[in-house]
Amino acid sequence: MNLYTKAQVANIHDQTFAYLEVEEAENVLTLTLDRASKKNALHPQLVNEIAYALHHAHFSKHIWVVVIQAKGNVFCAGADLKAMAGIIEPNDSTVPKPNDEVLIGELFNKLYKPTIAKVTGDVYAGGFFFLAGCNIVVAQDNVKFGLPEVKRGIYPFQVMAALLKVMPARKVVDWCIRGYNLPVQQALQYGLVSEVQAVADMDSAVQKIIAELKENSPSAIRYGLEAYDKIQPSAAEHKYLHDLLMQTIKTKDGQEGLKAFREKRRAVWTGE
Repeated sequence: MNLYTKAQVANIHDQTFAYLEVEEAENVLTLTLDRASKKNALHPQLVNEIAYALHHAHFSKHIWVVVIQAKGNVFCAGADLKAMAGIIEPNDSTVPKPNDEVLIGELFNKLYKPTIAKVTGDVYAGGFFFLAGCNIVVAQDNVKFGLPEVKRGIYPFQVMAALLKVMPARKVVDWCIRGYNLPVQQALQYGLVSEVQAVADMDSAVQKIIAELKENSPSAIRYGLEAYDKIQPSAAEHKYLHDLLMQTIKTKDGQEGLKAFREKRRAVWTGE
């Protein structure tokens, strides 16, 4: 991981985070997406904060497990489309800018620590980087999963690549080109989710997994996850997919889709 140095993340608990809550206790780093009013959409600074926190976990030998969770009834709605259109809200974060462009599809691959996604809200679009990137996904039994990008004139290029690691290829492509909502039980069937729990059982289920992980060698797990990373898509492939997304956004359909989303109306496509 080279977006932040070990020295840059050493004072993580002295930083002010705008959109992320960071808690460290008993060898577990818990990251809580804290932008519920915006459906935890991935504002550029939130992405930086996630990268910063995961680099801290990567460099810290005393962190053995990372848990990702979110406030509100939407775990993550994906990319902040207003920010993609150049409308970026100010914030009071003191987390520094990364040393290079953040490719969120790469962050979890390079962490080399077991990660658990505790999903208590719906997930859309780029929110699946968390589910595909984490090693274990515990989902509440009433959540929904959706890929609406094609309805906005864009395509989930990087998300598709991430999902192909954990789901059957034909189902991933079908989902990407049709843009429907996937029920949580089907997500379990297709491998996107590790287990489904009732609302009342979510906390105990996650704690049980944490306890099991902490019984095992952190060093062995770290080297094992590093080995797994070596057979995954390269950073160059993620960069290519990111650039293709930017190219798609610049098409007439891409601009129309984003405009229609902001204006809360149906898009009028031209195929250009």
